[in-house]
Amino acid sequence: MRTETSPEDVDGMHHAAGILTSTGGMTSHAAVVARGWGTCCIAGAGALHIDAKKRTLTVDGKKFGPNDSLSLDGNTGEVLAGDIKATVPTKISGDFATIMKWADQFRKLGVRTNADAPADSQRARDFGAEGIGLTRTEHMFFEPDRILSMREMILAENKKDREKALKKLLPFQRKDFVGIFTAMKGLPVTVRLLDPPLHEFLPNDAESQKELAAEMGVPVGKIKQRVTQLHESNPMLGHRGCRLSITYPEICVMQTTAIVEAAIACKKKRIDARPEIMVPLIGTSEELRQLRELIAETIETVRKKKKYTGRLNIPIGTMIEIPRAALTADDVAEVADFFSFGTNDLTQMTFGYSRDDSNTFLPDYIRAGILDGDPFQSLDQTGVGQLVDIACKKGRVSNPKLKLGICGEHGGEPSSIDFCHRVGLTYVSCSPFRVPIARLCAAQAALSE
Repeated sequence: MRTETSPEDVDGMHHAAGILTSTGGMTSHAAVVARGWGTCCIAGAGALHIDAKKRTLTVDGKKFGPNDSLSLDGNTGEVLAGDIKATVPTKISGDFATIMKWADQFRKLGVRTNADAPADSQRARDFGAEGIGLTRTEHMFFEPDRILSMREMILAENKKDREKALKKLLPFQRKDFVGIFTAMKGLPVTVRLLDPPLHEFLPNDAESQKELAAEMGVPVGKIKQRVTQLHESNPMLGHRGCRLSITYPEICVMQTTAIVEAAIACKKKRIDARPEIMVPLIGTSEELRQLRELIAETIETVRKKKKYTGRLNIPIGTMIEIPRAALTADDVAEVADFFSFGTNDLTQMTFGYSRDDSNTFLPDYIRAGILDGDPFQSLDQTGVGQLVDIACKKGRVSNPKLKLGICGEHGGEPSSIDFCHRVGLTYVSCSPFRVPIARLCAAQAALSE
């Protein structure tokens, strides 16, 4: 239980039976991570007062602690006192499998998954996913055996020291990619380069900063100074996404190297690895142009170093999540092999609603009839959808071979999938447990047409 989770909580979340937060919503960190894992989660239960330090939850005058049991209903959003055993494992069999087979015969949209680990990738494949539309590499850095090296890289004062720390991270990244490519052999895997702001990888509380200083053998003042330097008033619009790779190209080089080395290692074992490299948060074509050149150079450098002479076709594309990128898609498409619409951020930036804080007023907007529903749950087809449509049309004029997908949370929501079919996307990508829904809804969209 947290007021809101952060990437630093990922290890604890992985071991949790359920996740409960008092702030956030459909696209907040807790909800996105939990959905991918198939973990029951309720995000944004505003009536709850969660005190993580005291380890208590207070609601309606009642207080709960570590020795109390709660049950969560992820469908209704209800938090229930006591232990209710009512979970049923999900699997495709019998009539369910028959309907899925029928759906696949009629749908035109491809269905991929959002997955960050080999186990999630295999689960999605078992549910019928035809590849991965989004692998978030940042989650790979929070494992206990690699977070220290990540923090060394962030605290480094020069490029040489950053590269030294990144060299320690490279084997871990490569191993993760080998596992994912192996699970999805023969299917495409879109890997998103590092996206979140760097401050998310550093501890904010004094006790954790003191522990980190002792572990790294540096003064605690240096940790605090770097945390202060990285502070941003609006980090989601700050130094993140492709902006990190522009400032620190060595991060992009390390990640690309890990992807290519993993692909070559798989191919040498006769595993058909098909990586695609995705640059996040571009707003101008020049950002993508410069990073594409760096990525292409790195791919060729690794190929020569590994003396690999086989086929190594790695598409380089981008996430369309800034309105300007959608409106100038004709320019962006000249240097992109594919677009993937990150509709979580695209919705946030189009409406001007914080995806982590909007739950404080969105219910009032829906009750007042200002909005028909939560735009973070079901795609706003009038506004956000118009940007997607513009980007599709402009992009394909410049690049007729351009692949178009969606990897935001809307990729698993029925009415949003119908919209994706109508604007001519190549595929939708959603969390593993929503893959069957996406297959069915894609077929319904094709039949209703």
